[in-house]
Formats: sequence, structure tokens, C-alpha cells
Amino acid sequence: QNNITRSCSGDDEIFKYRAYTVTYLLVFPMALLSNSGALFVFLRLMPKRSASSVLMTNLALSDACFSLTLPLRLAYYFRGARWDLPDWLCRLCVFCFYLNLYTSVLFLTGLSVLRWLAVLKPLRHRALATPFRALLACLGIWMFVGGASVPFLLSGTRVRAGLTRCFEPRNPASWKMIFVLNYVGMTFGFLIPFVTILGCYGSIIRRLTATASSALGLTGSLNRNKTHNQGRRHRRRRSLRLVAMVICTFLLCFLPYHVARSLHLHAVVDRWGCVATAKLQRVLVVTLCLAAANSVVNPLLYYYSGESFRAVVRSLRTPCAPHKRPHPISRGSYPV
Repeated sequence: QNNITRSCSGDDEIFKYRAYTVTYLLVFPMALLSNSGALFVFLRLMPKRSASSVLMTNLALSDACFSLTLPLRLAYYFRGARWDLPDWLCRLCVFCFYLNLYTSVLFLTGLSVLRWLAVLKPLRHRALATPFRALLACLGIWMFVGGASVPFLLSGTRVRAGLTRCFEPRNPASWKMIFVLNYVGMTFGFLIPFVTILGCYGSIIRRLTATASSALGLTGSLNRNKTHNQGRRHRRRRSLRLVAMVICTFLLCFLPYHVARSLHLHAVVDRWGCVATAKLQRVLVVTLCLAAANSVVNPLLYYYSGESFRAVVRSLRTPCAPHKRPHPISRGSYPV
């Protein structure tokens, strides 16, 4: 396996290092600033905690922590793929990538389930979706993903071509371990959450479109409630935008990476040959860059997911206006 990867190096390694360098240079400042700002809003300025805000706080924390590891990766690529830092930092960078990737997936899945409850089961949502239970769910997600990612702490630096390398499997046994972990992550960290999200949002879209149709049929008798109807249409449009954003995040950031990673691992482990392995390596590099960019996309979800968060951000953009604390949103109507 190592002979295959070495013989397929060269220009593809140059492409990989350049792609990662450009991506991380763009992602690092945007992800750090946007997610740090989101954490400040959630922890200091939000007038009322909700189950949704707890999940989004943890999502922003995951993205912010991942962004702090990007300078280490940039230093590695700027030095020509030479790792001059302690071995434990290499292990930590690899661990943090997968920790961020799969906690992000599961936090987004939790938000989708909350939104499904709010739209289809509002009474149950009020009873179950408490901040304390959301915090327990977040702790469970951190522990589950952290425990499942521990094997990546076992893969540190290695010496190749006279240089100390990071982010590379050490030996054929490492490739086999990654091959197994890939399908564990694919199943529990992507496929099950993605099917759950599709089911939740499919039900939400059906309910919203059915509500819209019935509202149109009653337009004549509800003219006196025009303001109320406009508010409902506004919330419906915002919910549909959010549905589209979350599904697009999965389709653009998570799906391509998991497919490309699986195909590339098969090419290496099953010895598909240098040409196929090199092509899949390039595809994997591009899709990993998209996966890393997810930490920049998530702050857009925060802005479109709640009245309180949006109101706080708007108040910060107009400092000369008198500061008003946003009106708290009830649990049942919080638009996840």
C-alpha cells in the first residue's frame, strides 16, 4: 500500500498542499471570527436559553475549536510538508478534524429533530425540548464522537523522504484501520443522520405546504387577520430556507467527502492502480476542502434559525440606535 501511495505522489502532492493552503488561509479567519462572534451572542447577549440555542452554541464551539488548529496545518504546508512541532500536536490536529466533522453532523441532526417536533408535535416539543435535556444530548454527542475518534490519536508523525510528516498513515496496518473506521463513520456519522434529516424535513415540507394550501382556501374569510397571515407566511418561508440550507450543507460539504474518501480507500487497500488512485486523491483533496469549509457555512444557519439571534446581530450593526433586548421566543415557535 505504501509503495502505491509513493509512486502516485509528486505533482499530486503539490496539488494537495496548494489546495489545502489556499483553503485554510480562507477558512481560518472567517471561521474563527464568525463562530467566536456567534458564541459571544449565544453566551452573553441572548435573552433566553432554549434547546435550539444550546445545540447551536455547541456547534459554534466545535467549529471555533477546529479553526484554532488550522494555523498548525498552515505552518506544516508552508514548510513544505515538514512537521517541526511536537508529535502530540499532530495527533491532536487529526483528532480535532474528525471531532468537528461528526459533532457538526450530529448537532445539525439534533436541530432538525427539534424543528420536526416544533412543527409536527408542538405539545411534545414544549415538554421534551428543554435546555437541560439539550445540554445532556450535546454532552452525549461530544462523548460519543470523541470516543469513536480516539483511534486517530494513535496515528502521529512519520518520517518519509527525510522529512517528518503529519496527516499521513504510518504503515499498511494504519490504512486497514482507517478503512474500517471509514465505514463506521460513514454509517453512524453520516448515513443515519442524513436519512434522519431527510425524513424530518420531508415531513416539515409536507406540513408547511398543506398549511399553505388550506390558508389559501380560507383567504376570503381571513382578511381581517391579514397581519397574522403575513407573519405565518414569513415564518413558513424562513423555515423552508433553513430546510434548503441544511440539506445543501450536507450535499455540498459532507456527502462528496464521504463518497470520495471511501473510493480512495478502496483504491489504496484493493490496489486499483496508480492512475485511479491519483485521480481519486485529487477528488478527495477537493472534497476535504469542502468539508472544512462547513465551519464557515454554519454561522449562516445561526442567523436564519432564530428571531433572537437575528435581532441581536441587527442591534449590534446599528450601535447608535437604542439597545433593546430581543423579545424572547417561546420554545414551541423557535425556528430551528
